[in-house]
Amino acid sequence: MTDSTDSQLPQNPARQAAPTPAESEREAALAESVQLSLPSSIADLTDLVRIPSVSWAAFDPAHVAASAEAVAALFRGTGVFDEVEVLRSATESGELGQPAVLARRPAKNGRPTVLLYAHHDVQPPGDDGDWESLPFEPTVRGDRLYGRGAADDKAGVISHLAAIRALTDVAGPDFDLGLVVFIEGEEEFGSRSFATFLDEHRDVLAADVIVVADSDNWDVDTPSLTISLRGNVTFRLTVSTLAYASHSGMFGGAVPDAMLAMVKLLATLHDDDGSVAVEGLTSRPIETPDYTEQTLRHEAGLLDGVEPIGTGPILARLWAGPSITVTGIDAPSVANASNTLSPTISARVSVRVAPGQEPGDAYEAIEAHLRSHTPFGAHVEIDDVDTGSPFLVDTTGWAVAAAKDAMRDAWGREPVEAGVGGSIPFIADLVRVFPEAQILVTGVEDPHTRAHSPNESLHLGVFKRAIATEALMLLRMNDRNS
Repeated sequence: MTDSTDSQLPQNPARQAAPTPAESEREAALAESVQLSLPSSIADLTDLVRIPSVSWAAFDPAHVAASAEAVAALFRGTGVFDEVEVLRSATESGELGQPAVLARRPAKNGRPTVLLYAHHDVQPPGDDGDWESLPFEPTVRGDRLYGRGAADDKAGVISHLAAIRALTDVAGPDFDLGLVVFIEGEEEFGSRSFATFLDEHRDVLAADVIVVADSDNWDVDTPSLTISLRGNVTFRLTVSTLAYASHSGMFGGAVPDAMLAMVKLLATLHDDDGSVAVEGLTSRPIETPDYTEQTLRHEAGLLDGVEPIGTGPILARLWAGPSITVTGIDAPSVANASNTLSPTISARVSVRVAPGQEPGDAYEAIEAHLRSHTPFGAHVEIDDVDTGSPFLVDTTGWAVAAAKDAMRDAWGREPVEAGVGGSIPFIADLVRVFPEAQILVTGVEDPHTRAHSPNESLHLGVFKRAIATEALMLLRMNDRNS
């Protein structure tokens, strides 16, 4: 591991007052606890990664249930919670959602309550052949731990666990800070029972500060606090032109097949430079840090000769503008292709919505575009629609300052306030139910994590510093009156 093993935390020049000798001693002890416990934290993480807890409907839900029980056992083992439960709530359609873990200990002596969120479900692994090591066999290569969920978001789960353990080592198990732990089991499948879960357990989940450990950092040496997230609209688009498949030699050239219609329709979603060409999808003017095309190429894996798409500052395109991606197509495979005109083709479309635009408005805009640009009079159906709201963090609260202070001290670098091109739609539900809570979006990922992709990995130095950051923040909040 390239990361330093020195347990001494650098002093924070931005704190309002210099730490007392006793505070400095406690914070040094905290950093040492995080360092000494790192091997066991990594071991706990690898045990979780071995559980293939894919929450999508086509996968075995028993694995998600096993993952929830394993997570609950870990938090019970801390000995600091009054109760740790595995719970399920219904989705809007009435089906039971995937199991979540909920734990709570009340605050004492006027201290604040902090809700720690992460999720224990993971994305499907895809083709094992695309992985350098099997997706559910966690493997360390160099400074990184590889495996599905090693970063997104089982490392978030264990960072909460390790921070609580370090806090307990230094402050004792009878600390005053209130803690709620909520580890969701279906974030990767749209958090479909999330809103119901919040409403059913509102009193237990209520907190002054909510820490969502499901984002990334500027790079492996520099922390970031996520202050904006794009929303999302996803749906299945089906295009049909024929009642049944017809011989391509007999009718090709006169009869439009569904693949041709789908390709032409999807092509209307972007201009020639790759910019989104859907009227009604908006962008948000923002100032962004410096970020070069060379950095983009390195972090995204752009092949030589392939040019970026869109216009304007790169980070503004990623953080504050819309994007449209076709993430899947149901069509005959190349191996099974026959000389026929396809009657029906379906595609999965993912739209990222800029902060400031409601996802419902974005959906109406793209639906209107698709229906008005459909070629050849093809029949179009849009279904399986999911939406999620964008999010902007209020950076004026004391919790944001506390988080940045802890990042600065644990990493020894000035933190970056960053946007993220991805979406965490459930945050809108948190804002709805807990409008007074301060929300901090943190994480353990970095630009090379490859979350959702083959060879997902966690940088172990980032993991340690993320734990140290949260532990330090909790220790300091334990001294704060709410």
